[in-house]
Amino acid sequence: MAHILYIGPWAGTAEQRIRAFQRLGHEVTVVDPDSADPSIKLLDFWKFHTGALGLSWLYKNYILSKVKGEIFDFVFVDHGELIGPAAVAALKKIGKIVVNYNQDNPYVARDGRRWRLFLEALPAYDLIVSPRLSSAQAAQRVGARRVLAVKFAADEAVHRPIELTEESRARFSSQVVFVGTWFPERGPFLLRLIERGVPLRIYGERWTKAPEYEALRSHVVLGNLEGEDYVKAIRGASIAIGLLSKGNEDLHTTRSLEIPAIGTLFCAERTSDHLAMYKDGEEAVFFDGPDECADLCLALLANPERIKQIAAAGFNRVRQNGDFNEKLLAKILDAAAKPSAASCPDAAQQTLPRPLVRAGD
Repeated sequence: MAHILYIGPWAGTAEQRIRAFQRLGHEVTVVDPDSADPSIKLLDFWKFHTGALGLSWLYKNYILSKVKGEIFDFVFVDHGELIGPAAVAALKKIGKIVVNYNQDNPYVARDGRRWRLFLEALPAYDLIVSPRLSSAQAAQRVGARRVLAVKFAADEAVHRPIELTEESRARFSSQVVFVGTWFPERGPFLLRLIERGVPLRIYGERWTKAPEYEALRSHVVLGNLEGEDYVKAIRGASIAIGLLSKGNEDLHTTRSLEIPAIGTLFCAERTSDHLAMYKDGEEAVFFDGPDECADLCLALLANPERIKQIAAAGFNRVRQNGDFNEKLLAKILDAAAKPSAASCPDAAQQTLPRPLVRAGD
């Protein structure tokens, strides 16, 4: 059992990782640096658009004030957009190994200056972990000491094929669902599905920003879904669509594991990652554009037994692959504790010279 200091929010996928660490038997102390200041729109805007310019000392001092006198085996920094070089140096005095796990892509231009502190602190971490090979390669180029490339993960306790109550069915039942935030490329894609006659429901935030919103409005349920509601929305659908973030250079996302783990047919963009994870047409279905996606959805909806077969095969595949938090976090701690990437799990699969290693299955 390790004593872990988890730097991140007790919410969302971070909470899932915290609970997975606890299920693995570790003692976890959680400190959320965002709690150091009040949640004010202007301040949140400043943090996002300047990379918390002038505020890094506040978050460092807040973290240290919460863990006075404690020593940790690992410090696990989740994302770390508020953690600068001085904070990492301070964490190294109270933690034997300091790891950063970042599901975002701080190396592209999409988020502007948001990742300024993270990039400044990156060389100080003992290990940088990314669920995206392009991000792992970028981290190595900009000075990371050691980098581990992994896959995203579903959660054993959260993402499962639950039985819906009548009340939940009334609220969440749909034929085809997309759960996700609006991005510019997503509006035209989903509108084309609707134009083709796909019975689509959309859950997510920021959809009022879509130029196509008036045409999409009757299909959209605004607001972020988390936890059980997210699972119910996926479970209540016959087909769940997975779209990638072009700005993040994604080839797969958490949806790629969560949807099959919940027991719903996964219909997603055809990428090298997705093709390596599932057999196309047997364990999931993949498309190259909105018209192919519409063709797949309409054909499958006419064949409910085929939907059940593919959903069941996808569920079995994600279970066999073990793409869940407990396995992922155990792999990260094991890699972090090794003296070099040569002794990391699956080092034979590394795609770049050390210190980058691609962790496989």
